[in-house]
Amino acid sequence: MDKNKVLSISGIFLILLGIVMIYIGGFFAEKILLPPIITGIGFFVIAWVFSALKK
Repeated sequence: MDKNKVLSISGIFLILLGIVMIYIGGFFAEKILLPPIITGIGFFVIAWVFSALKK
């Protein structure tokens, strides 16, 4: 596997993981839990950096 394919797969995985964490922290809990939401947004930022590294 080349570098671009690895970065693409890991970026998609991080985006999915971020969506799941935001869903758990914001909608599944009894009250809004900020640590999972902030961590989920962090996963989006890391995926954005990976997509910038592909170029």
